[in-house]
Amino acid sequence: KALIVSSLAFRGVVNVGLSPAALKLGTPFARQGLNVVLISRTLDKLQAVAAEIECTTGRSVKVIQADFTKDDIYEYIKEKLEGLEIGILVNNVGMLPDLLPSLFLNTADDIENLIHCNITAVVKMTQLILKSMESRQKGLILNISSGVALFPWPLYSLYSASKAFMCTFSRALQVEYKAKGIIIQVLTPYAVSTPMTKYLNTNMITKTADEFVQESLNYVRFGDEACGCLAHEILANFLRLIPPWVRHSSAMQRFLLTHYAAYLKQNTKATPPTLLSSPVPLLQKTTEQTSISHP
Repeated sequence: KALIVSSLAFRGVVNVGLSPAALKLGTPFARQGLNVVLISRTLDKLQAVAAEIECTTGRSVKVIQADFTKDDIYEYIKEKLEGLEIGILVNNVGMLPDLLPSLFLNTADDIENLIHCNITAVVKMTQLILKSMESRQKGLILNISSGVALFPWPLYSLYSASKAFMCTFSRALQVEYKAKGIIIQVLTPYAVSTPMTKYLNTNMITKTADEFVQESLNYVRFGDEACGCLAHEILANFLRLIPPWVRHSSAMQRFLLTHYAAYLKQNTKATPPTLLSSPVPLLQKTTEQTSISHP
């Protein structure tokens, strides 16, 4: 991991997200000597996470307040990043309207916000950072998608489709820019216990943010696509063995709407099971937004 970071990053990391997972993603890069830029919509939470990273790593952290559910923020972000050499971009912004499975017409009417957050953000942030990476012939872009992107996922149709876009976009970019020394990888994890998943109880499949990040950094090698941890790779391969007609059957939809929904209700909570030892407040929203590194 140290070799990859030191060989790719000049002076900074962009890590998108202020969830516990985003904090965990920013910290290892900072420990490798990189400064960090954090981008999110809530200034006090930005400042708290920045203080945590600075305290634990000794690196400088810059914060930029922006709301990724909007589409008019990118000129402002570009101005704030002016003059910074970003070696690593982690697109970890994401929005899940409802953790419980539901029919498309029964979901919350957050379509535009979801598209801006899950699709527009990754495209625009990549566009901003990739230009300078191309000129330096070096860089890493790590896009955090979801396991539900690997197949059409009824009852999570819009979220699944938005994350599938991220996978297709990332794989195509890797082909275009690999020869220029830029690694572009997309991670497709399944369950990770974060505010967005309402602190789903951990088990062999559901990982804590710390567990997932520790494993996922080992997958950053040559780009392309990976689930990010062994348990999720095994689960993905198992799901591939199930014929689509079974996964998309009426019986499966009934199972998800009843038994799986009941499981989620019984195994989630409104607040984290334990508090961080630092003063960083954990988010309670279902939108996870941003982090970056700078000189």
